[in-house]
Amino acid sequence: MLNVEQFAAAQKAQLATLLGLAATGLDAAEKLATLNVETARAALAEADAQAQSLLGAKDVQSLLALQAELLQPAPEKAGAYGRKLYDIVSGVQAELSKVAEAGAADAQKKFAALVESAAKNAPAGSEQAVAMAKAAFAAANDAFGNAQKAAKQAAEAAEANIVKFSAATKPAAKSRRAA
Repeated sequence: MLNVEQFAAAQKAQLATLLGLAATGLDAAEKLATLNVETARAALAEADAQAQSLLGAKDVQSLLALQAELLQPAPEKAGAYGRKLYDIVSGVQAELSKVAEAGAADAQKKFAALVESAAKNAPAGSEQAVAMAKAAFAAANDAFGNAQKAAKQAAEAAEANIVKFSAATKPAAKSRRAA
């Protein structure tokens, strides 16, 4: 059973975890806001420069050439924005994973201690029930471990796809400029 000190310690630990997650969320929100403001400023400055270029066009042919030239960097910019956004999101995901894994490990330790305590205090003749409970606990731990591995593999696959997309976006934009 929990005594008052253990309960208070558990509450303090949970509060510290919650405050850490809140700080992570605020940090991510700040990074996202900064990214969006920088992107908006760059887009505004670029729009001004483009408008000036278009207004300076002497004939229809130069106007059409300017319009085609202005559209070329759009995929590269979208890819760069996506990469920066992915970096922010993956940082938050990594922090949440650390907290979840630490919490799960702590819960597993506490539950294992509870099962062990129950086994020691079990009445005579209940050895088979205790053994079944321990086996069920071990199976649950294995299933949880497998689920964690699968989630990590899925995250790694998603990251690999982002890297491939990023690599595909850069050469496409460069080859269009060369053409």
